[in-house]
Amino acid sequence: MVSGIYVPADADQPLEQREFATFDDLAAAVDGWTTTVDLLDLGVTIYVNEEGLLRHLPFNSRASFLWWYHVPRTRQQAMLVGNAVLVGLPGRDGKDTDLPDAVRELLLAPVAYGVEVCRGVDSKWHTSPVTYPDYWEAIIWAMVLLERLDDVEEVRVVPVDPEGAEQRTT
Repeated sequence: MVSGIYVPADADQPLEQREFATFDDLAAAVDGWTTTVDLLDLGVTIYVNEEGLLRHLPFNSRASFLWWYHVPRTRQQAMLVGNAVLVGLPGRDGKDTDLPDAVRELLLAPVAYGVEVCRGVDSKWHTSPVTYPDYWEAIIWAMVLLERLDDVEEVRVVPVDPEGAEQRTT
């Protein structure tokens, strides 16, 4: 049994923590044959429907932006469609593992985040004045800033500490 997070393609639907007892449970969650993408820095595998593009399944903004943020070479190259499932990277035996607790907390906790940008002009990090209600919203806006502002070379998402303590990068 593997624990993970079900990410519906409909961004208005909530994320769900789920247990997947068998591979068939994963396949059912994504409505068919599966394919995976790995987010090595997070220790995460994302399952999506292998035929999603052929079947014209809806764009999964949360899964796609998570992938684009953590795997920069995929930006402007591909997108994830249909429902998705996040689990841990395969173990030494090749079997899926539980989603890491730190990732579960990152993706589900109601923590405010900000976006910092590194501009080519001075190579310093600048904090955007906008605060986002969760990690998902922050990574979407981080990607928008990176795409739309010509002088932004890099972005990072940081939790906002309401007490004014130093922020940490994620």
